[in-house]
Amino acid sequence: MSEPNGEPAVWQGGTVWLTGLPSAGKTTLALGLAGRLRAEGHRVQVLDGDEVRAALSAELGFSKEDRDTNVRRIGYVAGLLASHGVTVLVPVIAPYAVSRAAVRERHAAQGVPYVEVHVATPVELCADRDVKGLYARQAAGELMGLTGVDDPYEAPVDPDLRLPTEDRTVEESVLLLRALLTARGLS
Repeated sequence: MSEPNGEPAVWQGGTVWLTGLPSAGKTTLALGLAGRLRAEGHRVQVLDGDEVRAALSAELGFSKEDRDTNVRRIGYVAGLLASHGVTVLVPVIAPYAVSRAAVRERHAAQGVPYVEVHVATPVELCADRDVKGLYARQAAGELMGLTGVDDPYEAPVDPDLRLPTEDRTVEESVLLLRALLTARGLS
């Protein structure tokens, strides 16, 4: 992609933080948006919560403190990439408001755009989807501390976008995310 004068287009980087319950559709939406943005010529990186945890936070457990540390680490990496013109899509549960606020504040202090999207899928639908078998394991007593079931999930009070997914296709949701980026000057 280039500007009319033939120079390469320079895109504004930023972080799009997609928070929600397990199996809410965060990663599916991030991957759909990433494909659309790449097709438009944007530099995009998806920082999937499970993948980043395995690579950067494998020593952490699932206590409140460990979850907070993991979220802050992911936020640091996202901010670093975004400050270099990358649109960073972060599908991460991030269950605690204080952790998400710390990531937002760090971005603001560095002048890096940040938007928070609450993928607002009801826990019953998440349990039906159960893409990783977590809800079934929790119901069978094999798993404790499942976010939104027997461990807290603090839904964002005032996200930049609340995206209910139960009555939308993935493509419809991706279009709403894309519109948010346009409205925020990230496209």
